[in-house]
Amino acid sequence: MDENKMHLINKIFNNETIRTIWDKEQEKYFISVVDIVSVISESKDGRKYWNKLKQRLKNEGNQTVTNCHQLKLKAQDGKYRETDVTDIEGMFRIIESIPSKNAEPIKQWLAHLGKERIDETFDPSIALQRAIDLYRAKGYDEEWIVKRMKSIQERKKLTDVWKENGIEGNIEYAILTNEIYKEWSGMTAKEYKQYKGLRKENLRDNMDNIELILTDLSEEATKRLAAKQKPNGLKENIKVAKMGGHAAKVARDDIEKNLGESVVTKTNKLNYKYIEDEKNKKISD
Repeated sequence: MDENKMHLINKIFNNETIRTIWDKEQEKYFISVVDIVSVISESKDGRKYWNKLKQRLKNEGNQTVTNCHQLKLKAQDGKYRETDVTDIEGMFRIIESIPSKNAEPIKQWLAHLGKERIDETFDPSIALQRAIDLYRAKGYDEEWIVKRMKSIQERKKLTDVWKENGIEGNIEYAILTNEIYKEWSGMTAKEYKQYKGLRKENLRDNMDNIELILTDLSEEATKRLAAKQKPNGLKENIKVAKMGGHAAKVARDDIEKNLGESVVTKTNKLNYKYIEDEKNKKISD
């Protein structure tokens, strides 16, 4: 399996994250076995449960285990580990081996997952509409959603230019993105998220209109500069990324001068608060 032809799409089932990978060459999903097994078995240690089940299936000569592949997926502790994955058909076979009341709902979810991707292949606008509906359900206003949809499209154009200029893979994309952020906001993407009190939540989904506009400006400037100057490799692209970030910093400085306040705020879009953080705050008070 060529990991360069895959991308991770986290899916949610009953508020549980199921790590799901789309293989664009084979045009099908591969799903983390341990994530599904954890949901079905309701085991506190889904990995241990799967290891025992896997051994039993091997002893029985079940071919399902043979058809499992391993990919490096991000675990809850943030580290990437080799994880068993299988396609939807293989997952159905594994589910049959687990006695659980949760089996039928997860089967229906998997069936819908396959149909969802087939529908999106024929009509990509379905995926776009689903994203818009989800933002609305979370309470985002229409003006913000329009800006966010546009920023997603423009981000893809930027990564395409980077790819043409010799940038390979998500790690180098992340390095360049951090250089842009540091230049205009003074923080890396990770530091920016921490500043806003975020963890798994998407940073851009928690920016207000001005923050989002400045982010878009920095990336648009970077894209145009990179397309014209055609820097080659990471080192040269970092220089251009800083130029793009600087364009947004100039705009930010001018706005803040007239507003008399910072446009980079600690507030997140939907006012997330973590219970343990509140408890720690009370203890320190």
